[in-house]
Amino acid sequence: MQQMQFQNKYPIRETRIEKTETTAANAVAIIDRLKQNVDQDERTAFIGLFDHMSHTKSLQGEIADEIIDARHIVFCFGIKLPNAQVMAVRPRSIGVTEFDDHFVINFLEPPMPMATEAMESWVEELRDR
Repeated sequence: MQQMQFQNKYPIRETRIEKTETTAANAVAIIDRLKQNVDQDERTAFIGLFDHMSHTKSLQGEIADEIIDARHIVFCFGIKLPNAQVMAVRPRSIGVTEFDDHFVINFLEPPMPMATEAMESWVEELRDR
């Protein structure tokens, strides 16, 4: 996974997975596999799924021509609640954007290294070919 700054202020982790590197056929299949990881991890609570593509279309918003689908899985690592400020960076989500021949999977870097490591490993497990 690549670590980068989005808009010069948001620390994100992102990877590109070619469709030839995974048995997942589409964004829904990727989200389903990530949900299995969330459900199996006792540190996480599943919150929901968000179809970003449909939402943006319903608003007649702008979508890049090359994007086929865009979805989020939303969940929370809730092992610590040390102060009110931590609420600003929760819950977590992983975004999946589908293109013709690849997926881009990314997330805002959590302030908790354990969460970053878990999310990175879930994403890397998607490379199964």
